[in-house]
Amino acid sequence: MTFYQRVHCLVMRIPAGRVVSYGAVAAALGASHRARAVGYALHLLPPDTDIPWQRVINAQARISIRGDDIRARIQHERLNAEGV
Repeated sequence: MTFYQRVHCLVMRIPAGRVVSYGAVAAALGASHRARAVGYALHLLPPDTDIPWQRVINAQARISIRGDDIRARIQHERLNAEGV
């Protein structure tokens, strides 16, 4: 299983209403130095994915999508809908 597939599997287990940092996902996979790779793995997901990518945020507990205002708004809306 690739690193990206492992990221996707772990993110699928984050319950609704909860968030986890990119670094925490990387650390849980035994690759604490790969937080940016976690972000990239989620960035590459298609728009219609079932993987709850919105539940992964940065270490400052903020949405961290640079240069993509539409995706940042979608993440904000999805998290609000989950009560986060």
